[in-house]
Amino acid sequence: MIYLFYQLIRTARPRQWLKNLSLFAAPVFAGRLFERDTFSLTLYAFVSFCLLSSASYFVNDIIDAPKDKLHPIKKNRPIASGRLSPLLALIVALLFASTSLFIGFRIVGTYFGFSLVFYMILQASYSLYFRNVIIMDSLVVATGFVLRVFAGGLASYTSISSWLALTTIGISLLLAFGKRRSEKTILAKYHLPQEEIETRKTLRHYPDNLLDSMISMSAAYTIITYSLFVFQISPSGANDTLLRILPSILKSPKWMMLTIPLVIYGVARYLYVIYEKGEAESPERVLLSDKPLLFIVIFWGILTMFFVYLVPDF
Repeated sequence: MIYLFYQLIRTARPRQWLKNLSLFAAPVFAGRLFERDTFSLTLYAFVSFCLLSSASYFVNDIIDAPKDKLHPIKKNRPIASGRLSPLLALIVALLFASTSLFIGFRIVGTYFGFSLVFYMILQASYSLYFRNVIIMDSLVVATGFVLRVFAGGLASYTSISSWLALTTIGISLLLAFGKRRSEKTILAKYHLPQEEIETRKTLRHYPDNLLDSMISMSAAYTIITYSLFVFQISPSGANDTLLRILPSILKSPKWMMLTIPLVIYGVARYLYVIYEKGEAESPERVLLSDKPLLFIVIFWGILTMFFVYLVPDF
């Protein structure tokens, strides 16, 4: 029983739940996260997306099992390796999905519930069709990240800045194309050209130069849009205590702009992971395993919370 539970947990990929933290972006930057109703609704939304995303991984692994058996790494997945029954995986997926929809529609809200339905449609279309269409496969993956941010706004009844949406698009494209670049690196490392054709057809159609160009464009786009976003949302001005301390040129400081160097470093570090370490196939694994990147993300989070929630009341 413990062994079976372990295989279920592996297939559910709880590490991937880190992506769902983007649901908190809208209430965090709006300065409303710690309002009781806002926090509880966003937390329920987070749980819903975790359940639904895990359900999609179960279904995806069932569909991909024949191809995963040919992959040098994915062949060790529970379903592909025969350690987990496809029937049991399907039952668990249906249970997770139904629970997610119940929480979404009955507890969080109707509009948020529809965002879950859209996510299901997006995942199904990706697994059945778009994953085999060059460029569109990465765009659909990126859309999933953007959807999470908007879903967080729907769950918490918080408006979303257009610059936040654009920044999310940039980060999503960077992660999606970076993932493809690393997948090619991993397959080349194992010297399995035929397996590359069988496990993911689109990889053989992605020229390295195209991926490099899209990654560079996405990185620049992310930094520019984030800079404009934090300029827009930064708490302007300061109270009398700070005004007596700060020099005259900082009478109306844009505090959040101090996080821009952290984002530049984070993007540059991620590019280093892609090109030098070849380990960006799984963004959440990169975040947890690459200590400099993990540190900068945590430091960015602390500074953001400080500037958004403490500076205005300092």
